[in-house]
Amino acid sequence: MSFTENLAALPATDHLAAVELTGPGGEVVRIDNIPGSQGSVRVYAFLLGKHGAIDAGAAAEGLTLYAEHTADARAFPGKHPNIDRLRAILDDGRAWHGQVV
Repeated sequence: MSFTENLAALPATDHLAAVELTGPGGEVVRIDNIPGSQGSVRVYAFLLGKHGAIDAGAAAEGLTLYAEHTADARAFPGKHPNIDRLRAILDDGRAWHGQVV
């Protein structure tokens, strides 16, 4: 399935302002619900709701949800930071915690 098809199957996030994540080293990332990152807000909000944190299992599921964008992120590191983060979590196994805002 494509990213667009996967998003259509996830709960709506129009009511959210952002997803805020805290990494294992205390770093904080905010993904605002604005054009260009609305899909990532939807994916991360879904993963947090289902898994409680973005751990290796959630990261693997997220990479599947990003579909064709996952391959693009592998080919062009830095182009898709929200996908790069999931790849890093899968590689090092250290979970990120978060909340929807």
